[in-house]
Amino acid sequence: MEELHASSINNKTCALRSWIMIDHHANETILDVDKYTIMRLLQIHARDLRILDPLLSYPSTILGRDKAIILNLEHIKAIITAKEVFLRDPKDDDVVPIVEELRRRLPKVNCSGQGEEDKSTQEGEEFPFEFRALEVALEAICSFLDARTRELETASYPALDELTSKISSRNLDRVRKLKSAMTRLTNRVQKIRDELENLLDDDDDMAELYLSRKLVVSSSPTSNSDSPNWQFNSPNLASKIHTSSTTTVHMENDVEELEMLLEAYFMQIDGTLNKLATLREYTDDTEDYINIQLDNHRNQLIQLELFLCSGTVSLSIYSLVAAIFGMNIPYTWKQGHEYVFKWVVILTGMVCASLFLSIVSYARRKGIVGS
Repeated sequence: MEELHASSINNKTCALRSWIMIDHHANETILDVDKYTIMRLLQIHARDLRILDPLLSYPSTILGRDKAIILNLEHIKAIITAKEVFLRDPKDDDVVPIVEELRRRLPKVNCSGQGEEDKSTQEGEEFPFEFRALEVALEAICSFLDARTRELETASYPALDELTSKISSRNLDRVRKLKSAMTRLTNRVQKIRDELENLLDDDDDMAELYLSRKLVVSSSPTSNSDSPNWQFNSPNLASKIHTSSTTTVHMENDVEELEMLLEAYFMQIDGTLNKLATLREYTDDTEDYINIQLDNHRNQLIQLELFLCSGTVSLSIYSLVAAIFGMNIPYTWKQGHEYVFKWVVILTGMVCASLFLSIVSYARRKGIVGS
């Protein structure tokens, strides 16, 4: 800790970040250090630490390195080693529950009060430290996204039903905001699902996450450069080398334990994505229904416009006759034929009405307007 404090003082030009370190005994240490101190302490590259920078928009990532796992899952930005977990921004409201869960689940299960059979079973099923920490992070992010999805469903379905019953600017704006939130949440869930899927599809990437296994292999006599030399004339030399290499290869290729862990959370995040897909389908169906309603109203307006235009054309004929008879021109046939006025009015009205009905009947016969 003194080294960390001195290093942080010497690097005043670097921004200090708050970290919490939790070891396999659930002992906690708050660190306010710069990125160079973290790089030296954990022996990671700057590009790996850059992934955890909240100011940079890096996608969700799970990377295996020689001595650490780089974890970037939404608000969970952590570095996991074989014996410690470094979690960034421990005072963040979304990170506090993760810290509490790490305190509870990182220490190994105490099997002293159980029988030999149960004790051996739990020891066989006990995950390595890095997998227990990884499981806490995956469970937290899956639960977080599932909770956001349920909140979105609770708000979206009533809003869509209300929009179906009444189309208004308020309801349309409300659904627009919910659809934007759904799109953003879907992209976030999709990124985590893709990362888990890519990890499950590559055994080498999963093998890189076995930090405890790497420590065991690196500390074994066969991998130690200071180990005694084998006598080439020894009859057991070939069998020893073959047994050691076979065991090492088997350990490196055995990723079934991690695969089962990742697959469980892959199914959970895939279920969350299916919920969002169902919500999107419901939203698209509602939009189609709204568009059908708007098209129907638009057709009704077109029909009304057709009736008005037909009536205008018919009345224009009536206005033409009235305009002709209204001219101030002396005609000799006007005298003594005043009774013709009413017949002209009646016949003109009948012609105009017949023209209007003819236009309407023609439009209905051609299917332009409804019956």
